[in-house]
Amino acid sequence: MNKKKLIINVGRQLGSGGRCIAKALAERFDCGFYDKEILNLAAKESGFSEKFFEENDEQKGFLKSHFHIHLPLLGNNDFYENDFSQEGLYQFQSDVIRRLAEENERCVFVGRTADYILRDNPNAINIFITADMEFRAKNIAQRQGCTIEEARKYIEKKEDERAKYYNYYTGKTWGHAESYHLCIDTSVLGTEATIELIAKFIEG
Repeated sequence: MNKKKLIINVGRQLGSGGRCIAKALAERFDCGFYDKEILNLAAKESGFSEKFFEENDEQKGFLKSHFHIHLPLLGNNDFYENDFSQEGLYQFQSDVIRRLAEENERCVFVGRTADYILRDNPNAINIFITADMEFRAKNIAQRQGCTIEEARKYIEKKEDERAKYYNYYTGKTWGHAESYHLCIDTSVLGTEATIELIAKFIEG
């Protein structure tokens, strides 16, 4: 690996603290941080409204009733032929991730199949953050002001969508260890110790 170039791709279970950990790693290694920023950039480059990217974010099936709808673009894009489809949105998003990885010396990507999109990049390190359900449900309940049971149902629904999205576009299984260089459980180590372990792993 080129020591100057660094790409950290962080997959995460809902409520595991994965986004906060990814943000901390970005600060520690002086990396650009890209989570929902990817959606904004993809919207700008495609000419489609950002809300379509947000509503389709890491979900498979949102656009089933919207296939083949033709929408006005802000510019000419013959490749996509002004055809609004879920695959089109994914392609725009993938193009943004590849461009950011090429243009930036160091960057952190959160989710959105970045580990798969950048699978041939020798500077990429793929991390998956997990935690037990009790830990995650407690975090979500605190964040959203709901009961533990409501948090569990929310997690199950969202993670089913996230897994279908990842599996569909990558042909792999979301969260399975073979897709990542390091998988780590924050409910065992805690957030700070998790950050330190990952940092040491990256530093080699």
